[in-house]
Amino acid sequence: MFAHLPKATRAIILVNVAVFALQGFFGDAFTERFALWPLGPYFGLWQVATYAFLHADLTHLLFNMLAVFMFAGRLERLWGTQRFLVFYAASVLAAAAAQLVVTHAMGSVYPTVGASGGVFGLLLAFALHFPRERIMLLFPPIPLPAWLFVSLYGILELVLGVTNTQAGVAHFAHLGGMLGGAAVILAWRLQGSPTGGRF
Repeated sequence: MFAHLPKATRAIILVNVAVFALQGFFGDAFTERFALWPLGPYFGLWQVATYAFLHADLTHLLFNMLAVFMFAGRLERLWGTQRFLVFYAASVLAAAAAQLVVTHAMGSVYPTVGASGGVFGLLLAFALHFPRERIMLLFPPIPLPAWLFVSLYGILELVLGVTNTQAGVAHFAHLGGMLGGAAVILAWRLQGSPTGGRF
């Protein structure tokens, strides 16, 4: 099944797995250099992209890559590889921007890692283009249409972020990824391309 994924989707998964291996080999110094630090002495501009290829642990990596496996391929086939990569990058960068704003406002000193910002952008796009597609929840195992699943997930992230629940999870980065993805899709539609089309 993996071999049948479009090339950019496959590359995202492979790069994330390879970087996780590098994290294990080089240790904390590698992760700390490329994680997204709050604005301050440890922040570097490259981190707004590199953080999205790092993960805190194997479970974190597996859940994010499972989501990429489930949703990215359909979108890449719909849009084409180049436009898909533009969308994914915009979601990652928007998530980073949202996280930087929030960590600055809260005075946080902790870095952020993970592909979740890009993943939440993919979720939003999948719900917009395939709203009636069924997505099976893990807990409980109930199938929901994509539009409802993503809407509920977005609301949950907003509530958890506002109430500062589930410490250690970058809820506003997730929402930033969704907003970045929404902005890209809106721009495409204003250009007269309702499904994203191809370059």
